[in-house]
Amino acid sequence: MKRTVLLTGAAGNIGAKLAAHLRREGKYNLRLLDRRAEGDVLGADLAEYDHAWVRHFDGVDVVLHLAGDPNGNANWASVLRDNVGATQHVLRAAKEAGVRRVVFASTNQVMLGYRLKTGPVTVDLPPAPLSPYGISKLMCEQVGRAFHEETGADFLAWRIGYFQRGENLPGPHMAIGAWGQSMWLSNRDMLQAAEKSIEAPPFGYAVVYLMSNNLGMRWDIDHTRRVIGYVPLDSAHPQMEAQNREQDDTAGRLLVTPGTWLDENFAAVTP
Repeated sequence: MKRTVLLTGAAGNIGAKLAAHLRREGKYNLRLLDRRAEGDVLGADLAEYDHAWVRHFDGVDVVLHLAGDPNGNANWASVLRDNVGATQHVLRAAKEAGVRRVVFASTNQVMLGYRLKTGPVTVDLPPAPLSPYGISKLMCEQVGRAFHEETGADFLAWRIGYFQRGENLPGPHMAIGAWGQSMWLSNRDMLQAAEKSIEAPPFGYAVVYLMSNNLGMRWDIDHTRRVIGYVPLDSAHPQMEAQNREQDDTAGRLLVTPGTWLDENFAAVTP
């Protein structure tokens, strides 16, 4: 019997690519939700708990929760509503429907404070977000932990790398200096990670990094392999040009003052 998989944020950057891939594969019964209704994607504002969209969780095996404000420069008002609030509602709906696995699109920005340090970035390190956006994703990871502890269902948080729209090719056009290029995640690796997350044996609560196998990368993707069987198919070699070096130099010169938040470019964020 086919699993039933529900995607939130199905019209977004990751969601649209994943929905198209899963349609082509035909392995699952799909239910697609997004704030924007289009074609077979149903409209749903997840920040408002409403039976009109909650009912679509009935009979679902796996939820891929990709919806939310993806802007690293987002303010508190937006991320509290569309990231934290929406995730709480998705998990409530999943609990009431008896869903046994939820996969959550978190972010590498939970660990952005390690950008200017050295050494491997593992899931055991203390989180180090530097913006409302990064903190909101960390809050959602912890809400997911509570969901797992209360229900026994699996909860997996993807700390996603640098994933661009369209072809998503690596190169010096990418921002965030060496840090950004070394955490590139290819379209192909994103898609296989999603399928691995659906098919993996039970894992309880887990946080994993999703990056391709890039030269000089610092993220522990061996842990991702152990949890879901993810083995990157693609890799990139960072190409450092003048603008990339300047991005790193600028970030290194910045002094964070109390009350100041930084986005992934180490630019000031208004809370």
